[in-house]
Amino acid sequence: MKKSMTRAFRISTLMASLVFAWQVNAAEQPKELNLGILGGQNATQQIGDNQCVKQFLDKELNVDTKLRNSSDYSGVIQGLLGGKVDVVLSMSPSSYASVYISNPKAVDIVGIAVDDKDQSRGYHSVVIVKADSPYKTLEDLKGTAFGFADPDSTSGFLIPNQEFKQKFGGSADDKYNNHFSSVTFSGGHEQDILGVLNNQFAGAVTWASMVGDYNTGYTTGAFNRLIRMDHPDLMKQIRIIWQSPLIPNGPILVSNSLPADFKAKVIAAVKKLDKEDHACFTKAMGGTQHIGPGSVDDFKQIIEMKRELVTAR
Repeated sequence: MKKSMTRAFRISTLMASLVFAWQVNAAEQPKELNLGILGGQNATQQIGDNQCVKQFLDKELNVDTKLRNSSDYSGVIQGLLGGKVDVVLSMSPSSYASVYISNPKAVDIVGIAVDDKDQSRGYHSVVIVKADSPYKTLEDLKGTAFGFADPDSTSGFLIPNQEFKQKFGGSADDKYNNHFSSVTFSGGHEQDILGVLNNQFAGAVTWASMVGDYNTGYTTGAFNRLIRMDHPDLMKQIRIIWQSPLIPNGPILVSNSLPADFKAKVIAAVKKLDKEDHACFTKAMGGTQHIGPGSVDDFKQIIEMKRELVTAR
């Protein structure tokens, strides 16, 4: 009798432990997942391009995925640092550097975007002018209005800023020794391109993979997005007069504020999305890309460049 009671007690204790463990695990399973989307592009299009991602993650993770479309890059940076953004599919390297400098343990890199066609792991900052303008070089833009995208954009500020400082001296604050008549942050790559088309800027920066067909806006980049939206003849209207060295593609990030088990599920779901619904993944990424291996080492140069810029301010 005593042995039976002892055995029953052990079974009861074990069952209670299992129930408790299940309850703890259930409590750690968030009901919402916040997908951060960088600003600077047409918000309606970006949200539309990420609807399929929401549907996939909702089903895969049994959550309600919220699309956190920020008006600027800073919103996603602060969201990741403050635990309000859980995952970002296409992060600016410069914005990632801002997160890393503030808190190196805030996020983990799931991977880096890699081009489907040539396996390249980078893109370029480019300066554009109107096709019928007289400007052929950066020097030709002396005395004109110039447009940057966002202070936390890699191709839209960090990289061209470095080039302009070396070439003309000064900084954005003094218009690079007054080489330009004005220097403006338009808010994003799309706004930069439209600013050139609308004669707001004589020249402006944006980004492109520089891989594939010029007339379709290359495989990935701001040209590609704008062409798909409502500017089919864009590449006939602009001309590229400067191109940066290769910039590492942005990382896919996941927040370390998520419970460990759930974070692992999110990472697995994002990788599954890339493999099982690649059309959806490329739509959200804004080009034909897949996830390749990546780490902090891929962005060390960008981090140091950003640290230097922050210190200089």
